[in-house]
Amino acid sequence: MNALLSIAFVLCWSSGFIGAKLGAGSAAAVTVLMWRFLPLAVILLVVAATLGRASWSGLAARDVVRQAAIGVLSQSGYLLTVYYAIQLGVSSGTTALIDGVQPLVAGALAGPLLGQYVSHRQWLGLCLGVAGVALVTTADAMAATGVAAWAYLVPFLGMLSLVAATFLESRSRTRVAPGVALTVHCATSAVLFTVLAIGAGAAAPPAEAGFWAAVVWLVVLSTFGGYGLYWLILRRSGVTKVNALMFLMAPVTAVWGAVMFGEPFGVQTGLGLAVGLAAVAVVQRDGRGARRKTGRSPLPDPHSLPACPAPKPQDSGHRLSGGCS
Repeated sequence: MNALLSIAFVLCWSSGFIGAKLGAGSAAAVTVLMWRFLPLAVILLVVAATLGRASWSGLAARDVVRQAAIGVLSQSGYLLTVYYAIQLGVSSGTTALIDGVQPLVAGALAGPLLGQYVSHRQWLGLCLGVAGVALVTTADAMAATGVAAWAYLVPFLGMLSLVAATFLESRSRTRVAPGVALTVHCATSAVLFTVLAIGAGAAAPPAEAGFWAAVVWLVVLSTFGGYGLYWLILRRSGVTKVNALMFLMAPVTAVWGAVMFGEPFGVQTGLGLAVGLAAVAVVQRDGRGARRKTGRSPLPDPHSLPACPAPKPQDSGHRLSGGCS
């Protein structure tokens, strides 16, 4: 089950970069993002008001505010930088590759911020992943023409925004149902992107079938698939392991972009893919070995932050520090 979830997560998350490329050809970034989230937020709010009331019971105002802040960081800030970078001419593959630095940043901060143990083997895997990302990024950037150097810093800012959202959620003391979190995040993004689009005079959607096809693609694959699976795997496996999978986004997106858009994919890109796969294998193998020895993953430490309700026996080893699963 974990392997299937991981594969689905990688494909769905990578689809977001492809969808951004599809939408960028017909509208501004804020226009695509507004129409991606506005209808989705309305649907989710209707569902919450009719079928999902029980999931909202017991939530305090501060819990909703925290989820709104997480949504601003993990959706609004992250996606705006990704779409803007692609609009500036950075390829979908390169954007994903720059975001691939995220696992090292999250791994380096997991100890001081969450009190989680990161083993030597996992550090080796993280460093291998960064090496793979560097290989593919270099090859992709060398093939690009007419793109300002500062444009490559834009997705880097988005990566930092997602890292911040990850740790903010990890330190939450209250268990929030995935449906509730998704609703708050999407509603927050819908409001923010609508304000930005209206302010920029770009709220009107283009009368092109390709634009709406990109919107449907992004809602189904990227939001429900990629974003939903990100938080699910995060809670089941911990910060470092879920971010190890992020190393696969870059090469997968590079292959996908080469097939769909003719973006460059050469020997160096293939080498980077192989190194990224090795990095994930190292981190995942270390986690399985630790569970055989101790009965739980070396990363999550249920006692490092204020306690949540006691986990069921079958859940041991899969709780994220500071959160309840």
